[in-house]
Amino acid sequence: MGRDIDKERFSEAEYATFGERLREQLDVLRELLGTPGFGDGPATIGAELELFLVDGQGRPLSRNDEVREALGDPRVVLELGRYNLEVNLTPLPLSGAPFEALGGEVQEAMTRVDAAVRRAEEGGGALPIGILPTLDTADFTRRAMSDQNRYRAMSRGIRRLRLEPFLVKIDDLELSVEDVILESANTSWQVHLRTPPGRFARLFNAAQLAIGPVLAACGNSPLFLGRRLWEETRIALMEEAADDRDVERLHRPDGRVTFGSDWVREGAYELFERYVADYDPIVPELTEGAQAHEVPELRLHQGTIWQWNRPVYDPADGGHLRIEMRALPAGPSCADMAANTAFLLGLTLSQAERDLTGYRFAEAYQNFYRAAMHGLDAKLSWPGHDGGIHAADLVLSLLPESRAALLAAGVSARDADRALGIVEERTRLRRTGAAWQRETLDRLGGDRGALVRRYRELALSGLPVHTWV
Repeated sequence: MGRDIDKERFSEAEYATFGERLREQLDVLRELLGTPGFGDGPATIGAELELFLVDGQGRPLSRNDEVREALGDPRVVLELGRYNLEVNLTPLPLSGAPFEALGGEVQEAMTRVDAAVRRAEEGGGALPIGILPTLDTADFTRRAMSDQNRYRAMSRGIRRLRLEPFLVKIDDLELSVEDVILESANTSWQVHLRTPPGRFARLFNAAQLAIGPVLAACGNSPLFLGRRLWEETRIALMEEAADDRDVERLHRPDGRVTFGSDWVREGAYELFERYVADYDPIVPELTEGAQAHEVPELRLHQGTIWQWNRPVYDPADGGHLRIEMRALPAGPSCADMAANTAFLLGLTLSQAERDLTGYRFAEAYQNFYRAAMHGLDAKLSWPGHDGGIHAADLVLSLLPESRAALLAAGVSARDADRALGIVEERTRLRRTGAAWQRETLDRLGGDRGALVRRYRELALSGLPVHTWV
């Protein structure tokens, strides 16, 4: 879904033809993934950063198209809301000093986007934050949607499946919205890890287990519409905002945004097969003249199912697989995002050394949502621990495992130590982005605009959040 499409309306005949192509392209993908040597190559990582644009008062600024045009940077693309942009960062090898390089590019990109916003709007800027605290219900109308066919088509496709209003419920918050525009309230830091097909199942399952304690250590979305909700309210909000299930689809255990319901046992193909079997198409654009290995309809369909960890097939350069890890919040700073990436990748690599399918999937599932709700105060489960363990204690105990796995993958000790040291200090001090936002809002007497302005200033400094005052 990173590119625009040719139109926003589709006929029932196009939906039917799209479904036929999905089934045909599944067979093509199965053959590709079974080809000896397919996807082999050095481990690489990549990332996508979603940003909010704000005006001088810290309110959302709906001028993303103008800012993107002024930047002229192919890394920068429009997101769903007119007050969002996404930066696609340069893929790089996992070996060496990837987190230093990633953090440097994030800082450069954020600074460039912020400068472009300031030129368009005096006092305005850009910031990486899970949910912008100054959002209000008036920011979630259809007029707030970016002017692209792909977003209008996605909106129509979801409403074709779910005709009743979207009712969002998170704790004591109930909100009825007319469209998927509520997704634009959430911005994230999405990490990609290239993996050969033979290693996919173990790495994917490891990512499912790892994300719980990692998410507990990096909460940055505690505020929405003036309420204090989860440490990572973004998780609940995204799942509610894009759920296409109605009365006819309640048999399906998972919405379009989901953690999943079981371990992967064979490989990436079973996930793609499940996506075709369980999910109706919502953007049935047909591509003519594509080569067989490009499987364009299958890739487009997969891009409309937002599992928190999901497979990506990329036909470029002979084709390869990636695991896209979508659950981390944007921000607070470039140093924090690089550190979160190091912890997540290191823990994933370490847990992939064992077969997790004998461990109860429900434990990983519950960890994810407990971490999203309670952050470092969550009580989590972990293989080898009888009973629950405090999230902060678990994070600190897992950092050495993560470090060892990174070093084994060729990451320099200096790079690993610097990144993981940030997670360690943040955890020891209990100074996540969510904690900083709550404390600062109290200090500012509940002034959400002042909170956003101070947050932007500190985020652009590049300093990790545990040092913010």
